[in-house]
Amino acid sequence: MAKNNKEKTYWPHMILGFLAVGVTLSYWTVKSASSMPVQESNDYMLKYQIADMNINEILQRKALFDKNYNINIVNVKSEIIELSNTKRAKNEKVVILEKGINNFSYTVSNKQNSVQSDANVSFLLTRPHSVKEDMEVSEVSLKDGKFNIENINIEKAGRYTLQLRVKIGEAIGYSQIPAYLKP
Repeated sequence: MAKNNKEKTYWPHMILGFLAVGVTLSYWTVKSASSMPVQESNDYMLKYQIADMNINEILQRKALFDKNYNINIVNVKSEIIELSNTKRAKNEKVVILEKGINNFSYTVSNKQNSVQSDANVSFLLTRPHSVKEDMEVSEVSLKDGKFNIENINIEKAGRYTLQLRVKIGEAIGYSQIPAYLKP
């Protein structure tokens, strides 16, 4: 004699429920990830993708530059400030910026301290983790043995980075100096 099976099974409903939860969470993940702004990195004053593809060549040229030349910033006010919003508090020497027009001067010299007048120099003022407010000077002129960047207008308070790229022949050097504009 055949048994009459009147027990209900809920596993098809559970599968549909898990599928609905999975689709909902996937949609939420894509929506929240696409709403977050993504900023490009500008290390080595290049786009991230170009720097990533050519990192070995960049590091070789930088090592060649560091072996033969020096980059120094001159005539700036610097101060040691405490960074408290990092994982551990640390002190960092930064260039103090002024609200309004700022001027920067760099010297590029060989190891015997003679000025390199044949250097191709470019400058970038950027904020950490953002490229929206970048100010770039692609050709910096040499005057009185110094490469001068003039009339850089800074209005927003906060952290900045002064980046300089110097090309002499095959050697390319970089300088990254943290800067700060007090509110």
